[in-house]
Amino acid sequence: MEHKLWLTAVLNKLLAGVVTPLLTALRLPPPDPAYPIPDYLAMELLVVAAIITLALIVRSRLSVENPGILQHIVEEIVKFTQDTAEEIIGHGSERYVPMLATLFIFVLVCNLLTLVPALGVPNSALQIEVSPTGWIQATLGLAVAAFLYYNFHGLRHHGVAGYLKHLCGPMLGLAILMFPIEVVGNFGRLLSLSVRLYANMLVGGILERIFGGLVPILVPVVFMALHMFVSLLQAYIFMLLPAIYISMAVAEEH
Repeated sequence: MEHKLWLTAVLNKLLAGVVTPLLTALRLPPPDPAYPIPDYLAMELLVVAAIITLALIVRSRLSVENPGILQHIVEEIVKFTQDTAEEIIGHGSERYVPMLATLFIFVLVCNLLTLVPALGVPNSALQIEVSPTGWIQATLGLAVAAFLYYNFHGLRHHGVAGYLKHLCGPMLGLAILMFPIEVVGNFGRLLSLSVRLYANMLVGGILERIFGGLVPILVPVVFMALHMFVSLLQAYIFMLLPAIYISMAVAEEH
């Protein structure tokens, strides 16, 4: 049985009596009723709590004349997200900045979690510790959130009939071919978003374990730097792709 993290044990001790009956009622009974909350989900909840706490701290210390380091960092992230959204989506992009920035920050913090001692999620099958995003269940959940978000805004922008027409392509005569292609492509984005992030973080954990064991002094430092770079890159990609999907969903036909 794989429940080694202290936070997982605490959460399951407090919430198993509620979570297990709920999952059972939904016909999704957990393998172990005493531990319905897995390690990766516990760490995701920790990241959510950390981000909310950080946001509250920054908000309580907002200053125009004398901004602190945290405020500078958050402002740079928001500005970067705004510039990316404006470049990709164009007019009205500010509407989508909160979601895109949230995806970027959440994925980045999850990716970096293994750099903090005792916060890596153990994978007993591979004998390694990975970030929460090194689990397909976690990345699929994020992909579903992004999928629902951009399709919702496509429907909001065009209306139901307009969005269905949008999926049929610019030429009505090709609708019988374009519509199923667009639908399959839409669901394919779920696979693209989730597997790309999951595979990169899992492989990174495997490589760190292999090469770190060969040269235990210098190599871990190199791989920590590489891990930080990959974490940042994957967080950016996970923000960039939904921005592209939003731009496609709300685009006007010409």
